[in-house]
Order: sequence, then structure tokens, then C-alpha cells
Amino acid sequence: MPTVVLMDASLSMTRPVSLDSSEEFQRKNLAVHGLNMLFEHMASNYRLEFTALVAFSSLWELKVPFTRDYNALQDALSNLEDYDKTCVESALNGVSNVVQQEWGSACPCQVVLVTDGSLGIGKGSLRHSLQSLRHRGDDKKFPLPFPFPTKMFILCVANTEELQMTGALDKWEELLCLSGGDGQVFTVEGPLCMQGVQAMFGRLIDRAYSPFHAVLHCGNLSADVQVFPRPEPVVVDEEVEPLARAVNPNLEIVGFIEIADISSPPVISRHLVLPIAVTKDVDDVGTGGADELEEEVSASQMAGKSPNFCVLLHGSLKVEGMVALVQLGPEWFGMLYSQADSKKKSNLMMSLFEPGTEPLPWLGKISHLGPISEAAENPYGEDDSKSPFPVQPPVKRSYAQNVTVWIKASGLQTDVQKILRNARKLPDKTPTFYKELNRLRKAALAFGFWDLLKGVAELLERECTLLPDSAHPDAAFQLSHAAQQLKLASTGDSQYAAFEHNIVPMHTDFSS
Repeated sequence: MPTVVLMDASLSMTRPVSLDSSEEFQRKNLAVHGLNMLFEHMASNYRLEFTALVAFSSLWELKVPFTRDYNALQDALSNLEDYDKTCVESALNGVSNVVQQEWGSACPCQVVLVTDGSLGIGKGSLRHSLQSLRHRGDDKKFPLPFPFPTKMFILCVANTEELQMTGALDKWEELLCLSGGDGQVFTVEGPLCMQGVQAMFGRLIDRAYSPFHAVLHCGNLSADVQVFPRPEPVVVDEEVEPLARAVNPNLEIVGFIEIADISSPPVISRHLVLPIAVTKDVDDVGTGGADELEEEVSASQMAGKSPNFCVLLHGSLKVEGMVALVQLGPEWFGMLYSQADSKKKSNLMMSLFEPGTEPLPWLGKISHLGPISEAAENPYGEDDSKSPFPVQPPVKRSYAQNVTVWIKASGLQTDVQKILRNARKLPDKTPTFYKELNRLRKAALAFGFWDLLKGVAELLERECTLLPDSAHPDAAFQLSHAAQQLKLASTGDSQYAAFEHNIVPMHTDFSS
């Protein structure tokens, strides 16, 4: 998950801070010190993280594009110049441009906004931007929420009391809500000092950049691994209340299955699994990327003679073309597999399935899978000519019933236009007109979409007034009759809104 560090370079960041020491510090110095602390932590624990540095005041500037070189990021911070007033909206537009140009709109991103808490002055200030949200045209939309999934962390180099006195804290929290609410506003606890800023950035590290260490088990074998990026808790919608499920640090491999059988399953996230305390010799057996997070090891391990189960597992999955099913928690599973980065390098990856006993319907319940040796006969056949998957359901499902579903507005618009097209061809299309009308009526009643019935009734009345003089007299009668029946159904009266009831054509002297 890439990170954009958004550094406030406005004049308000140069305000002095009175410390006990004789040396005078600016808020900018404290912010740079905290960011250096963050970069040093990421260089040790998140070396695969891509990070960009953007500075802003009234304008924004990309100081360092996405990189894994944390020395370049620290150098850019130390050479950061001072500019003019604060304009957060301009900076957010810059973040949106930088991320979409590099990663598109599908990749989730973390935004770390470091500021002194000042909202800016006049037009362009955060207060002005938030007040004008409802009075903007489509060409001047506020950049939040971003078009890509975002976690925003706002770090104010100011204590809570100072921000509350100026009313700035509420504005920053409102900005966080506009971004989607997935993040946090951090402030300095207690007096503004170097230790307080360090503690604030420490809370950010604990919240967003703490490494996830786990133990991978398979029978009597095990290995310490780091999962990157850290798996986020998954909220499961239970009947009573939503329940957050977190990945268990003890990952248990429950079996192996061929890639062809599992195909390309739907997953909620993908992660890199790296063995801990391995040597650079690991890369020679196909664990590319592991050397980038190499930890300090003893002299015997540096000789490349320390066996590691994670390396063995990765090599085996790569050679055999299989995946390992791993249990992440109660009734929650995922899979481990080898993914090639290039012709020479590959990584051990872990994908998380949706929580549940049957995340992949074609495999059936994961708990019902077992070794081939326990089957009465080989489910793949003697020559691997068949497969036990997909598992056939005990009851054959029928897909003959045509159920109306409106996922997008375009689907509903198409159904309404179909009714209007048939309405203009009455009485020749009378059976088709009533068939489509009753289909829409039943769907609207099922969804409780009363306003749709009223709206279609008004459209039919309008069509009736627009009929040409050459139109058949029966068309006007049928349109008025259908509009009246829809209006009656929209009242919710059981006499007219019965689901099983159908609107039938009005019998007239013109009808055959």
C-alpha cells in the first residue's frame, strides 16, 4: 500500500516553539524530526513500501516521486524551503493527481498529512473550502473523497487545547470524514515539545505501520514470517451487529490443492509473506524480495546453512504448481501461492478469502476437503483425466425464473424506456406493454419503490397528452388506465398493491 507524505511548508510552520533547551526550534523542525523517525522505521520494517513526498502551501510540489529510497526522502525534507499561506484543497488535488498517475484508481493508498493545524486565511483556507462544499459546480468539486481507496492520517504539530481554542480540530475531523473516515487525527498530548511530537508519530506507527509477525505452521514444521502489508481487520455483517475479524498470528496450513482446481478465486486482499532471519542465498531458490527485508542473523545463519520451512514451502508450491490452504482464524481461510515478479524472481503470496466456511462455492465447505489417500478411488482418475470440482450442490438450482434486479441506474432506465417504446406503439403492442409494465410493478412493490410507480404513471399521462391526432383512440384509454392503476398501487393499499395482482388491459369498444 503506497504512502503519500503531505508536508505543510507554509509560513505558519516557521513559528518558534519555546523549549527548555537554549536552542530555538520551529514547528517545521519538530515535524521534520517526526517524519525522519517515521522514515527510519519504514526503512527497517517496510522496505517494500513505496513512499512519495509532496510539499504544499498555496500551491503543491512533488518533491520526491514514489520510491523505496528513504535516504532521498530524508534529504528532501532537510532541504525543504518555506513558502506562503496554507491551502489544503490544492494539496489534496495534488495527491489525487500523483497517486492516479502512478497507481490508477484501484490501488489503496495511505496519506500522511503533517501540518501545524493552521487552517489558512481567506479564500483557499480549509474553513472556506468546507463552507463552500454545497455551492460548487461539477467543474470545481472538492477532491475528497479520492477516487481511490484511502486511509488519511492527519498529524498536527500542536496540542489539543490550542486546536480546540481556534476551532481547527473540528475542521480537521470534518476533513477526515470527507475522506471516508478511515484514518485518524493525531495531536500532541501535553505541551508542544520534541518528546510530544515523537510520541505522536509513535502512535501513527503503531496504528498504520506496525509490522505483522506470524508463525506459519504445517504439521511439525513451522517458520517465523512477516506479512506485508499488515492484514486489516474484516468487518463481518452478523445478524445482531457487525463483528470485526482479525487475522490470527498463528497461520495453520490445512492442505494443498492444484492451481487449476482453485482457479482465480475472489479475494479481499493480497499480501507478501517473507521469512524472517534468512540469508541472501534464499533468493537463489526462488524467494525473490526476501533479501530486501533481511534481518540481522548470527554468523552461522549468514553462512546460508540455516534451514527455513518458508523457503521450502515456496519452492515446493512453485515447482508443483499448487497452492496451500491456510486457516486465518475460526471459519476463515486463505491461500499461499508463488507469484512471479519477473523471469528470475518470485514471491510467496497470501490471499485472504471472505470469512465463512464456504468462501469458494465450487470447492464446497473447506472442512469437508481431505487427502486423496482417504478417498475410495482417486477423484482425479488414474490418468488425471477428471476433477472432483466443482462440487455439485445436493439440490439442483433453477435459473429459469427471470428476476428483475436494478444494480445500476442504467438498468432501471432501460426498463422504463422499454415501457415507453411499447406505449407509443399501442394498441399493436398492448400485450407486450402490459407484460413489461407488470414486471416493473412487481419489482417496485418488492423493493418498496413507491416513487417509481408514481413517476412511471406521470410519464404515461404525459405520453397520453403527446399522442398525435392520427393515433388510435384505444391508445389514450390504455395509457390512462395503466397510469391510474400504478397510482393506486403506489398508495400501498392492499387492494391495489397486491404483489400477485396483474394490471390487465382495459376492455373498450375498440378492443378486439
